[in-house]
Formats: sequence, structure tokens, C-alpha cells
Amino acid sequence: MTSKTDVLFQPLTLGNITLSNRVVMAPMTRQMSPNNVPGDNVVEYYRKRAAGGVGLIITEGTCVNHAASNMSAGIPSIFGDAALAGWKKVVDAVHGEGGKIMPQLWHVGSARRKGSEPNPDVPGFGPSGMTAPGKVRCHAMSEDDINDVIAAFADAAKNAQDVGFDGVEIHGAHGYLIDQFFWEGLNQREDKWGGSLENRSRFAIEIIKAIRKKVGADFTIILRWSQWKQQEYTARLVETPEELEAFLTPLCDAGVDVFHCSTRRFWEPEFEGSDLNLAGWTKKLTGKPTITVGSVGLDTDFIAKPAEGVMFSEAKTASIDNLLERMEREEFEMVAVGRALIANANWSNMVRAGKSSELKAYTKEMLGSLD
Repeated sequence: MTSKTDVLFQPLTLGNITLSNRVVMAPMTRQMSPNNVPGDNVVEYYRKRAAGGVGLIITEGTCVNHAASNMSAGIPSIFGDAALAGWKKVVDAVHGEGGKIMPQLWHVGSARRKGSEPNPDVPGFGPSGMTAPGKVRCHAMSEDDINDVIAAFADAAKNAQDVGFDGVEIHGAHGYLIDQFFWEGLNQREDKWGGSLENRSRFAIEIIKAIRKKVGADFTIILRWSQWKQQEYTARLVETPEELEAFLTPLCDAGVDVFHCSTRRFWEPEFEGSDLNLAGWTKKLTGKPTITVGSVGLDTDFIAKPAEGVMFSEAKTASIDNLLERMEREEFEMVAVGRALIANANWSNMVRAGKSSELKAYTKEMLGSLD
């Protein structure tokens, strides 16, 4: 007898790896890696989610080897012997449970504040030195800075490959550095890295190309991107399907295998006249596999009170029937689950077993530990 959740639990091949199912653990910053090194608690945190039935884990953001990439001593690095040894333990633990895992490669850009650890004397870096539209408060990147960061992303991807990760996700969303180049609100450059959206995409394209050159043709590259920004939740890079296709095509050509389309509510249509969400449109226009995300299995947005900057909002469990219907229509291939997986390490197995009514709600106290 088939179950309506069966669509979530079909295998999926991405390049040279096969996922056991379509459930993805969304990247969520936890800041519990002292001195930027993931410890045994991080190993166990990810192992539990693999044992709980997640097909693909995308780790919390891991910062590349650039002085301004990080903004906390608790956010893990993806360089250096100690950090890479920690990640090797994570990878081995996840693989031991039959799961797949990829790190999210991150540079926070102008979101960094001077005084932040590590490197407290280093300011934030941005395409035009802006922390918000019209507010020039950090370092405007030079051509050399840009080239240094491109190289740092490529080196990070090779580090990930060397310790056994199954691919990488590039963080190009939410108003961090790559997205700061995408977004005209923070990118007012007048050189080849600014101006048109085509030019503003050049930074991401060069990062993707540099990574592909380092890791080869078969190592999976995911790009996470979003319309919304932490600096402006109503921001949009594109307004029409035609603009979206023009934005995505060069990224595909550069080497992106999968798009992780970040929205705050997965059920919302992206453009008038169609029920397709951002992941649905991205798949339709590119033919690439896509990941949808945004309040999956919960009744409250991740950012319930944008004006107050409240993130990781508390939420009760909610039906995923709409999600399953979209998957049956093949709107997207994969589903990223965030806070619900903090609350329930075995979320995937419980949904598969028909025990959704037994899932725990997400509360803010859960952020205090890596259970």
C-alpha cells in the first residue's frame, strides 16, 4: 500500500552520488564550534539527523579562508588542520549512518562588524562598502580583494572534497557577500563587477568557475540564492520569469548543478499568474534539480517579526500536504527542513512512519544546545 508521503522518500541521483530520499537538512547557523572548530557535539548533532532519515545534510555556514569571512568565534571554518579534522569526523559519522553531507561555503561580507571574532581589527567587506542601502560603513572591496575571495571559495571547496564531503553549497543568499554583489541595493560599483544584473552576477560566476576547476566535473555544486535580504525583506533581484531566466542561465553555464531557492514560506507563488514557487520556476527555466525551503512542517515563518529582527521564530507543527502535492506535480525535487529538524532529529523517519502527530513543536530554548 502506498502512502502520500512516498514522494518524499524516493532516491535521487545528483552527479556521482545518490540520495536515499528527498529530505534535506537546511543550513542553520548554530555558533557552537569554539575557535571555529567543530567538536564532538557537532559530530553527534549531524550524525543524529543522518540516523533520523535525512537524505542530504547541508551544514551550517562554514567560513572560507579570508580575514573578513566570519563574524563569530563559534561559527566553524572550512580551512585549517583543526577545523578540517573536525569536519572529517562529521563526514565519517554521517556516512556511517548512510547519509550524504555537504558544507555550505560562506563569506558574511558587510554583515561583519569591526570587533567581531575572529580578527577583531578587520572590518566587514562589501562590493561598495555598504551595510545597508545608502549606508557606507565598511571596506569597499578592491580588485585584489575580489580575486582573493574567489580563490578562498575555490580552496574551501577543494578542502571539502579532500575530507570526504559529497559536494558543496555556495551561500549566495540572504544579503551576505555573494548576494551583496547580486543586489543593486548594496552593489553600486561602476566597474565590471557592478551595474547590470549580468555584471553583478560576475562575482558568483567566477567563484563557481573557480570551484569547478578545483574539484572537477563530477563534484556536486549547489547554489543557494534568495530574493529577500536580511537588510530588506521585500527586496527582489528579478520581477518576471524572463528576468529570472536571464539571471539563472549564466550561473548554470558556470557549473551550478542544483539550485537551493530560499523563501520564507514555500507555498507562496513567485510571479502573478502561476502557482509555481521560486524553486518551481527555477526548475522550469533551467531544467536543473531544485530544493524548496521555507517554514516546512511549521505554522510560523522563520522571521515572524521582520521589523524586530526576530529570527528562528517559535512554531507549532503544521501539515505538509501542500508540499507533497507540489512534489507529486514535480514542481521541485527536494525539500529543505530547518527548525523542525532542530526540534526532531528523526523528523524524516517519523514522517515516513506516519507519526507526524507525534512531532515536537520548535521552541527558542532548543537553540541553546545541539541535541
